[in-house]
Parts: sequence; C-alpha cells; structure tokens
Amino acid sequence: MEIGKILFKYRSYTPLPFIFLMVLFMEPTLKTMITGLVLVLAGEAIRIWAVSYAGSETRVTGEVGASTLVTQGPYSIIRNPLYLGNVLIYAGFGVMSNSLFPYLLFVAICFFIFQYYYIIKTEEEFLRNTYKDKFEKYCAHVNRILPLPKELPPEIISFIRMDLKSGLRSDRRTLQAIIIISLLILFGFFFPILRVYYSLSN
Repeated sequence: MEIGKILFKYRSYTPLPFIFLMVLFMEPTLKTMITGLVLVLAGEAIRIWAVSYAGSETRVTGEVGASTLVTQGPYSIIRNPLYLGNVLIYAGFGVMSNSLFPYLLFVAICFFIFQYYYIIKTEEEFLRNTYKDKFEKYCAHVNRILPLPKELPPEIISFIRMDLKSGLRSDRRTLQAIIIISLLILFGFFFPILRVYYSLSN
C-alpha cells in the first residue's frame, strides 16, 4: 500500500502537469465550454455535499485517517463521493479546454482512476482496521463508486448533521481552483494568444 500512501500525500499536486498541458494546448469553443462546465459543476456539487458531512478531514494531506466513519449523505450511496466528484471536475475541464481532445482527457482519466484506486485501497485498509465489523457492514451496503442505494442498518448510521456552511469553507481551495482554471479557459476562448503562438512556432 506504499504507493497509495504516496499518492494520497501528493494528490493535490498530481493534476498540475495535466493542467499545464491543458492550458498550453487549449482550443475552447462555446459548445465545449458549456458542456464541460456542466460536468465541473456536477462534480463540485458532489464534493460540497460530501464535505458538508465529512468536514475538514477531507483536506488532510499527510497520513490517511478518519476520526469518524461517515455513512450519511452521499456516503450512503457511494463510499467515495469526493473522488467521483474530482473525476467529473477533471473531465469537465478536459472538455471545456478542448486540449488535444480526446487524447489528453483519456490519459488524464486513466491516470486518476489508477491514482484513486490505490488511494482508496489504502484508505479502506485504515478504515477496516479502525472500524472493523462496522466498516464491513458498510461495504456490504454501499459500493465504492457505482451508486447502489440500500437502507443502512441503524448501527452503522453516523448521525452527522449536514453543515453546508462548513462544507463550503472546507472546500474553498477547490472552489478557488475551479474559478481560476475556468477564467484561464475563458481567456483562451476570447484571446487565443497561446494558440496563435503555437501555430506560428510550427
């Protein structure tokens, strides 16, 4: 699980090479920006819903850990809503930018599926060792990624109240990143300086 621990620790930085290539080769159109933005907003809505239950622990970048097994909200439908939200956001930006489409998007999605697979395996090892039978019952009722709503046994319900204000505050860095990247793509749409430079240099 060492690779999962490494990927977990640096998961905030692994998108940077893809963002750089996306900005360098972007060719956004009105259609791709609208379509991609819908995906981005859907992914961020899932993230905010999730962090409104999980709180600031989702921002941990050191060791894998969790003081509570959250089983409510989106966690009652899938076990990893944050990672699903992230993949939708990355895919949305890939569509918005129209950069080397669809090759860059395909490579990026494959990489993040690989990354999250190992991160999830590492997190599950911690949760299984920490919460034991409770986590096993949770896994029996809720899938990792594919939604499979089932009524949870009372003994594994976490009884955490949704706190939207706390969720927005906890996810502010992601919201800031979404705004910045969206503005860069919007800039590339109205002022295609990089595209002109790339065309001239070739």
